[in-house]
Amino acid sequence: MSKRRNHDAGFKARVALEAVKGERTVSELAAEYGVHPTMIHQWKKALLEGASDIFERGGKKKAEVDEEAVRSLHAKIGELAVANDFLFTKAQALDRQVRRGMIERSHPSLSIGAQCRLLSISRSSFYYAPQGEAEVNLALMRLIDRQFLETPFYGVRQMTWHLQNEGYPVNQKRIRRLMRLMRLMPIYQKPNTSKRAKGHKTYPYLLSGLRVDRPNQAWCADITYLPMRRGFLYLVAIVDWFTRKALAWRISNTLEADFCVEALNEAVHRFGPPEIMNTDQGSQFTSFAWTDRLKRIGTRISMDGKGRCLDNIFIERLWRSLKYECVYLHAWETGSQAKAGVARWITFYNHQRPHAAHGGQPPAMVYFNQIKTD
Repeated sequence: MSKRRNHDAGFKARVALEAVKGERTVSELAAEYGVHPTMIHQWKKALLEGASDIFERGGKKKAEVDEEAVRSLHAKIGELAVANDFLFTKAQALDRQVRRGMIERSHPSLSIGAQCRLLSISRSSFYYAPQGEAEVNLALMRLIDRQFLETPFYGVRQMTWHLQNEGYPVNQKRIRRLMRLMRLMPIYQKPNTSKRAKGHKTYPYLLSGLRVDRPNQAWCADITYLPMRRGFLYLVAIVDWFTRKALAWRISNTLEADFCVEALNEAVHRFGPPEIMNTDQGSQFTSFAWTDRLKRIGTRISMDGKGRCLDNIFIERLWRSLKYECVYLHAWETGSQAKAGVARWITFYNHQRPHAAHGGQPPAMVYFNQIKTD
């Protein structure tokens, strides 16, 4: 029986820092540290969101004790006791992985068993340490990714049939989970509900019938899956709709909105704000961090219709070219190798690769020539 590990603050910080570095995939980190991938996502997010507090506290003197505030606090102890019962009841309505992350191994007054009972989690499930994605699942994800580029209308059922016809003993449950993990949203004849966050506002599609005839009139952004030798990463790119130039990109091992906003900030800093930004309805692009940034620079927000990835067709074509001309030709081991490989290809794509939409001229040449004449 393996020794139980105490996930103290130092351990969480160490794992979160490894995730922030982006050198290894979440699957690799989960296998090495014996924690669930969901925990790594949460710890990385907490580290990024709390980093600014370190500098804010650094220059402040220790606050003096406010006796009146202390007396007021003691007066509310009874209210808090009632509130605790209410909060525990609410906590039980949360997702199990979220409740699992709420348990503190070093809690001063509550044992792990007591916390598990309060949160309706079995002790065995709390101590279970998954080993990340199995090699067979990673192989299936690579096959799904290749086939999806050829047939973006394949949903879970058709993709399952395809793999079964190729001799792979898979069922719809597994393929559905893997396609969600890869962020693949097929085209359907009827509207399909894409993976959005509850409560996030969506916006109408603004490019239908619009003549886009100059740089920075409209940009588009999207996220794709990058297969690695031992796991996978995610790549976001921002593309100018008219010239097809890739303006900025970022790679991450998790799907928070932060790396998307970083790419947007770089593109705006280098090329100025666009008039319109078009994306799908994914949770990263409906998040407050993304939409608020666009509103503050005066950019109109446009989003694809449900189940209509062809509304963002130009960046879908970029993914196809990138994967067949670069990603599938390599088996990257680390995040650094992936970043270097993608950087080389995007530089080649922007400045050397002939583009059919511009009579063989590279996108960067068209972009800068248009900027000079405007």
